[in-house]
Amino acid sequence: MYIASLIPKMHRHIIYIINPVSGTRTKKDLQSFIGQKTKEKKIPFDVFPSVASGDYSFLHSIIKENKTTDVVIAGGDGTVSQVVSSLMDHDLNFGIIPCGSGNGLAFAAKILKQPAKALDIVFKGNASLVDGFYINDHFSCMLCGLGFDAKVAHDFAQQPKRGLVTYIKMVFKNYFSAAAHPFEIQLADQTFKTDAYFISIANSNQFGNNFTIAPKASLSDGLLDIVIVTDQNKLSLLLQTLKQLRAGNPLQPGSIVAGKKGVIYFQTNKLSILNPSSAPLHIDGDPAETAEKFKIEIKKKCFRLLQP
Repeated sequence: MYIASLIPKMHRHIIYIINPVSGTRTKKDLQSFIGQKTKEKKIPFDVFPSVASGDYSFLHSIIKENKTTDVVIAGGDGTVSQVVSSLMDHDLNFGIIPCGSGNGLAFAAKILKQPAKALDIVFKGNASLVDGFYINDHFSCMLCGLGFDAKVAHDFAQQPKRGLVTYIKMVFKNYFSAAAHPFEIQLADQTFKTDAYFISIANSNQFGNNFTIAPKASLSDGLLDIVIVTDQNKLSLLLQTLKQLRAGNPLQPGSIVAGKKGVIYFQTNKLSILNPSSAPLHIDGDPAETAEKFKIEIKKKCFRLLQP
């Protein structure tokens, strides 16, 4: 593990990227609060709004010119993932001021939601290398999902009001009409088919909002946690999912997962998923375009995250 604070840096320059529409909190006063606190620390900084395209290549020259040391994202998991994907080839620490609806990566890293406390973590400058992963050519910092939770994410994105209450409404709206999708899972030593309500590919233990979908997941263990909730009646679906959220299902060896029912839970560093019915996809909580085949692989210790 690399700890940035062990290497003294006489100079710091921070770029803040603020998503003006993430979560439910107003951003009206956040920028001025960030500016005030950063000026008190006498750290030079710039502030930019997030961009809908997720392409932050316009910052490359600014980072080089200002010798930027830290990029801090005030937003949710989707914004964090886009920024890191665009900028992780630079020698940077990445920080988070959690402002999204779920904030899964921040909560997994024990970054507090209050802006003042999140900024304290940024100013202390302690950064550790963490993993990400690729699903086809798309980077994810935390969690991807196929099926039910992705359908919820797609519906949630269309709502004028965000937040946990709205998300729960979308969950219940989709629960009664949910149907299982056929999948084929290809691992290094086996291939198996299953019908499933959803598949979660997790680098973090979080769904978001401190709901734990993959209790054994670590941000820096070089492994992905795969959670497959198979076809079953709706009552069993609810009970099995709640059991998984409460860390009640044991981690299973990858060699014996074929043919399992209920919840399949295992770890791997890569896999492929065939998706013949085009089950919907989300990447870090944001709706994404699905595909008939996904190649998924961990990218070990690919960026430095500012943590307590």
